[in-house]
Amino acid sequence: MRQPLSRFLPNPARAAPRRAGPAARLRRAPTASLWLDEPCLMDELSRLPFFRPFGQAALEPLAAVARWRGYSAGQAVLEAGDPTREVSLIAEGELRVVMRSAGGHEMILAELRAGSMFGEIAAIDGGQRSASIVALTRARVCSIAAGPFMAFALSTPEASHHLMRSLTALVREKDMRLMELAVLPVRARLAALLLRLSRPRGGSGHIVSPPPPHHELASRIGTRREVVSRTLGAMQREGLIELTRGGFVLPRPEALEAEVEAGYGATPQKA
Repeated sequence: MRQPLSRFLPNPARAAPRRAGPAARLRRAPTASLWLDEPCLMDELSRLPFFRPFGQAALEPLAAVARWRGYSAGQAVLEAGDPTREVSLIAEGELRVVMRSAGGHEMILAELRAGSMFGEIAAIDGGQRSASIVALTRARVCSIAAGPFMAFALSTPEASHHLMRSLTALVREKDMRLMELAVLPVRARLAALLLRLSRPRGGSGHIVSPPPPHHELASRIGTRREVVSRTLGAMQREGLIELTRGGFVLPRPEALEAEVEAGYGATPQKA
């Protein structure tokens, strides 16, 4: 049985329009020159989604050490391998999580928007940062040292469960992306990505706006820009995609969904 279209669509609360600069520009972005560094007060902390379920008494130790950090578009927030131990919660803006190989290959793992959190994995295991993060837009995040954050997370069963639910959602999403990379052919991977990036369009169909550059789409699905360009051209000729000034229009998203499901149902080829 085919899965519902909602399986491929992002959480509506996180489906903000994307703004992305050239990947080369992001790779050269500096990590210094914060435009904001000031205390994150109690009333501000309590408005962040992750902390809303908790009262002032539970959050007071965090408010004493929490700091607002600000980043400009294109600025590096952190680099893979950094030993920093802060947990950060995004209040405004959009960040991108990427991994890069020594040979210059880049894979886009995720884009984080207001309400998202990062740094909790390094806070838990004490390891180095596993990926790099860059700001796609002007961004404001509340950063808390790992020690106080973990003390809060372990303070009550409610706080522990709250953190575990956040990590569980992250694992589920990564599992789905890993399955796509391992099982689906490039065209089906691209279809699944376009469905996730899209939002309903007035009238009918969906739209991906603004349209992502082809090299970014390739970095998300583990292929080359040329392959993405050819595949998008074929989809356009088949009426599955319409290119407009505003973005990629998906007039028949259910047809793309069917392609993804067909990819999962295909018989694996023997090595």
